[in-house]
Amino acid sequence: MIKYIAPFLLLASSAFAEEVKPPETNSRTCLANNIYHEAKSQSTAGQIAVGLVVINRVRDSRFPNTICGVVYQAQYSKWWKEEKGKDVPRKHKCQFSWFCDGKPEIITNIEHYQQILRLVSRILTNRYAGMIEGATHYHATYVNPKWNKEKTRIGRIDDHIFYRWD
Repeated sequence: MIKYIAPFLLLASSAFAEEVKPPETNSRTCLANNIYHEAKSQSTAGQIAVGLVVINRVRDSRFPNTICGVVYQAQYSKWWKEEKGKDVPRKHKCQFSWFCDGKPEIITNIEHYQQILRLVSRILTNRYAGMIEGATHYHATYVNPKWNKEKTRIGRIDDHIFYRWD
């Protein structure tokens, strides 16, 4: 199997802490990275839903107003910034867990990633608007975050449960 490693994908592991915060890349790439790492094993509907959560957050004033800003939203280490001049996310303090779980983000299946890029192009044309009823949050079925009791449950697609603020 061919491994493709884009320079901005080796992000979260402390072993790669020299350049952790990704460059502000294009929206399509940021959204594809998030779908790949959050939902690569899900159905197409599940991948679309994860992508739409990002889009819904961009439209919500409580979140950053760009796709890349939403995907890479995190609490960053003050120590790294002060001591090393680097923006490094704090472990497990990100909006999307893959970005700061301490594991390198390696795209191992180029063909699958390219399929996700094609899907992202359709998501960005607003083709699926309304599919998840404005959901801005989701979590895997095997976790139970505290915030889920404060949101309205929309439903479940594959291994994710989706919510919105009312």
